[in-house]
Amino acid sequence: MTIETVSTNRSFGGTQGVYKHSSRETGTPMVFSVFVPDHAPGAKLPVVWYLSGLTCTHANVTEKGEFRRACAELGLIFVAPDTSPRGDDVPDDEAYDFGKGAGFYVDATAAPWAANFRMRSYIESELPETIGAHFPADMARQGIMGHSMGGHGALTISLRNPGRFRATSAFAPIVSPLHCPWGEKALGGYLGADRAAWREYDACALIEDGARVPELLVDQGGADTFLKEQLKPELLEAACAKAGIPLTLGLREGYDHSYYFISTFMEPHLRWHHERLTR
Repeated sequence: MTIETVSTNRSFGGTQGVYKHSSRETGTPMVFSVFVPDHAPGAKLPVVWYLSGLTCTHANVTEKGEFRRACAELGLIFVAPDTSPRGDDVPDDEAYDFGKGAGFYVDATAAPWAANFRMRSYIESELPETIGAHFPADMARQGIMGHSMGGHGALTISLRNPGRFRATSAFAPIVSPLHCPWGEKALGGYLGADRAAWREYDACALIEDGARVPELLVDQGGADTFLKEQLKPELLEAACAKAGIPLTLGLREGYDHSYYFISTFMEPHLRWHHERLTR
């Protein structure tokens, strides 16, 4: 469980690091970033996970997410993993929405993807072990958030692991891959044609099948070009209403799908997480 330090930088009274390790789950080197606020010796800090969207790596939110000032003030460790395995021997697809950069946080079962595309196990098991071993992280106080494909990841991982995350939020999440072109392509390609096997990777289906979280926070840009065809927050709203899950859904008029949107609402989300992680 050794890690290599790629870079470190001081920022807002903390340390922004980028790290690399050899993953047992993906069979490849994996890169992730961690921001650690300054803290008293021996102190353990709550952790917020951020899962990125299609085409992204750890670097997108690390460079454009504008989270460090709030994390330093609130005392939150911020972890940003990659979205897929990487490397010359890893299978890929020419399209942006499948293959490298588009792991969809699933454990693939179909060839040739099954050997490397194990992002579910990497995020749910391997990387938390690594963070707990190498950083001053209080793994009893975790929150998770994500954007778009990463919002799908955050919602489904939280729903599948009841009690692990005290707070769950998302920016413009893919709420039901069973009912959008991105999801049908990804889940069909990674898991095969049996749609019943897709349900554990669909937030709305998980809720319908009995999974629960205490509450959810979701922000969605009203000018997001993917809103109607791919994201469909109304499906999550209906699923939460039927299941009795409190959902705070903010439709932010004029905002799109980009990091201009994410960075605008990053601090309110972090403060929401902090409130729940420090109760």
